[in-house]
Order: sequence, then structure tokens, then C-alpha cells
Amino acid sequence: MRTSLLILLTLLFQSCTNKNSNNDTIKNYFDYAESGIKKGGVRMIPIQTPVGKFNVWTKRFGNNPKTKVLILHGGPALTHEYLECYESLFLPMAIEFYEYDQLGSYYSDQPTDSILWTLPRFVEEVEQVRIALGLDSSNFILLGQSWGGILAMEYALKYQQNLKGLIISNMMSSYPAYGAYNQKLREELRPSLLDTFKMYEAKGDFSNPIYTQLVTTEFYTKYICRMPESDWPEPIRRSFKHINGPVYALIQGPSEFVPGGLLKDWDRTADLAKIKTKTLTIGARYDSMDPDFMKKMSELLPNGQYLFCDKGSHLCMWDDQQTYFDGVAKFVSGL
Repeated sequence: MRTSLLILLTLLFQSCTNKNSNNDTIKNYFDYAESGIKKGGVRMIPIQTPVGKFNVWTKRFGNNPKTKVLILHGGPALTHEYLECYESLFLPMAIEFYEYDQLGSYYSDQPTDSILWTLPRFVEEVEQVRIALGLDSSNFILLGQSWGGILAMEYALKYQQNLKGLIISNMMSSYPAYGAYNQKLREELRPSLLDTFKMYEAKGDFSNPIYTQLVTTEFYTKYICRMPESDWPEPIRRSFKHINGPVYALIQGPSEFVPGGLLKDWDRTADLAKIKTKTLTIGARYDSMDPDFMKKMSELLPNGQYLFCDKGSHLCMWDDQQTYFDGVAKFVSGL
């Protein structure tokens, strides 16, 4: 019989403590004080960039010297908000974890200089955040979802010596392959809908409310979050509301269906063999990313594992939570 998530989390919590220090561990876990002032774990971290210094928003939950997870959100230029469901996973496991808005995202500074929106610059930002938070190879697990998965792969390829574990959630290692799979899913939509999409796209009218609503109701509810839009969890709605559109368009492209931004030629598939860190890739049956490709990624990684969410979509941490959380909990506990 499949072990229940509650029992698993209880065992994991017990493994983080011993008989003599259990009470102190629990007491310390909920102490978020940074410098004598209790701020609920929120900390603005200064980041040095080619055009000056800016601040990025982070929020710490808990204290665990052995296991610390830094979460990289997607978008690009969404926010940590749509991943707040991780609080339901990591808090019961007594894991220390960090929500984090990347530069340009809602709770962090939002400069407008286009020189900032490059992968190497984002990688150096993550490294500066790591140093500021005091994470190292004895405890540092990097979890990237969607665009955050791209950033996590790039970080690992440069700084894997700092990692204890890596989780690539719902992201392919090739942007051209993602574009091709995205096009395949699009072609399965009804012809009249495709004609409407093409009409708006030919005019470059990607922000037209009719176009954006059709993309949401006809595509997102099938492959991004697999439930009626009216049932989408509030953190998803809040995060989408706070997206930095100009940064998203510059990096991703003007639409989900037009992946033609700065990432259009990005492909790290041939480099996966260089990542020796224990890594979990996650895909879902109804994902906008190819689940078979993400399984292949786990096989190309020297220490890769794969988690398949049979009922989930791109946000399977919401629409297939039991499978997703059980799989992530098992991976983290095995590091």
C-alpha cells in the first residue's frame, strides 16, 4: 500500500531530530529572526549587476542546517506567489526553504535596462542570493519550475559544486524542442480557434483581451493549470496579475505560442551529462512541456531521477498535488 504523505512527512521530521534535541529543534525551526527583529523571514538581498545595485525579495521559512531549498519561479518575470503551495509540503517536513522573486519580478526591484535580462546575469544573481543566505553543498537544494528550471540548469552547469540536490520541474532542456511540442499541442485545437489566434498574431495584437482570454480558456486550462479558470487557486491568479510583461516578452516572446525571445535558440541537452548533482526532473501528462522529453533528460543526467504526474499539467503542483508532493518529498529525503 502506498505510504500516505502524512506518515512520510512525520518520519522525515523525526529523521531531522533526535530524542534529546527534538524540542529545541521545533522551537528553533519557527524562529525567523534575522538580526534581533522578527520580520517573518522576509529579507531584501542586494544584488550587484552591470548597471548598478538592486534588491531582490526573499522569504525564509524555518531553520534546518541539513536541508535548505531555494525556489526559482517561472515566467519569466512571474513571482513566487504561484508556488506558495510548497509551504504545504516543506513546513510539515521541517525543511528550511526560501521563496524568492527574481530581479524584475513584483516584490523585487524592477529596473528597465534590457542589458539585465540575460541568462548569465540571472545565474550570477542566484549565486549572490546563495551566498547571502549562507547555503552550501552540505544543504543547498535548488528547485526551479518552468523558466526557473532553465535558470536552475544554467546555475548547475556553472556552480554545481555548491549544490546538494537539484530539482527541474516542468522544463525541457531545449527551447526549440519546447517550441515544437507547443506547436504540436496548438495544432490539436479546433481549426476555427487556430484561425482566430493567427489573425491576432499576424497583426501583432498579442495583448488584445479577446486573444489573451482565448489563450487562457482554450489552452491554459488544458495544459497550464488543468481546471476551469474560475477554479484556479488564488496564488496563481495573484502571480499572473503581477507578471512583468515587458521582461516576459523580451525573454520568452510575445505569447505562449510564439517562443521567439532571447531564449529561442537555447539548448542544453548535450550538456546534461556534465551535471553530476543528484537531480529530479518532473513532467506531467498534460504539461505544455513534453513529458517524454523530461524523462529522457533524467536518463541523460548521471544521477537523474524522474517523477511523472499522470493527472497533472504544467502546474502539476496544483492539479496533481498528491503525486507531485509525494515524489518531491521522497527525493529530498533521499539526499
